[in-house]
Amino acid sequence: MSVSLFGLALTAAYAGMLGCCLGMERHWKQLASGFPRSWRRGCRPLGMLMLALSAYLSMQLWPVAMAWVAWLGLISLSGVALLFLLPYTPRLALGLPLAAAVLFGLAGLR
Repeated sequence: MSVSLFGLALTAAYAGMLGCCLGMERHWKQLASGFPRSWRRGCRPLGMLMLALSAYLSMQLWPVAMAWVAWLGLISLSGVALLFLLPYTPRLALGLPLAAAVLFGLAGLR
């Protein structure tokens, strides 16, 4: 199993959950009040796209039947991480997917 591909799948799942979260008015006010409100409409479709990317990356790691189970586990894990980050460090919740994607992307280059 490629650690960098697994990390990218986990990061895509987290970014997808964050996008779905930002699609809601309550969380938009909490996390992204400084951004234009018109961006909120694109968050939910972008979140679904990132979840689909996470499913695709999971299918590259495991056989198809096992990939769906692992993908649901990745979504659960990223959802719990987002749940714990939102009340305490909301700004970290926004920057985490970008930092993790860069980190795992650089790890894949090695």
